[in-house]
Amino acid sequence: MNADESLRLQVVAYAEGTADQASQARRLSLSRALTVRSYLISQGVRSTRIDVRALGARASDGPADRVDLLIGDR
Repeated sequence: MNADESLRLQVVAYAEGTADQASQARRLSLSRALTVRSYLISQGVRSTRIDVRALGARASDGPADRVDLLIGDR
């Protein structure tokens, strides 16, 4: 990220939960995403290059408790 200023990063976080726990799962996924964002900022990645998405229990594939990092051009 620091070598190529044209790259952007999307932090997409998920958390396991049932339909009646949707709010709790979304809060947990947001907490995870913000923790990853804070770490990246501490490593020198500008905050304006990081987008955060907290999707709660809406994981369609893969493990329900995870954080995905998606790198792309502007």
